[in-house]
Amino acid sequence: MPNPKHKTTKSKVGMRRSHHQPSSLLGVKCDNCGELKQAHTVCPSCGTYKGRKVTETKEV
Repeated sequence: MPNPKHKTTKSKVGMRRSHHQPSSLLGVKCDNCGELKQAHTVCPSCGTYKGRKVTETKEV
């Protein structure tokens, strides 16, 4: 079987993976407040994660 003769450089790997990024970071609605947030993270507006209050937020 043929094998690669040289190491693939970081530049070539990066160029190949340039289209692998997620299409949108904001895509999930928060269960508590309904605002858009990044998936699997604490909601920046209300500070909840999976229905629990995790961080304190400033009320404006």
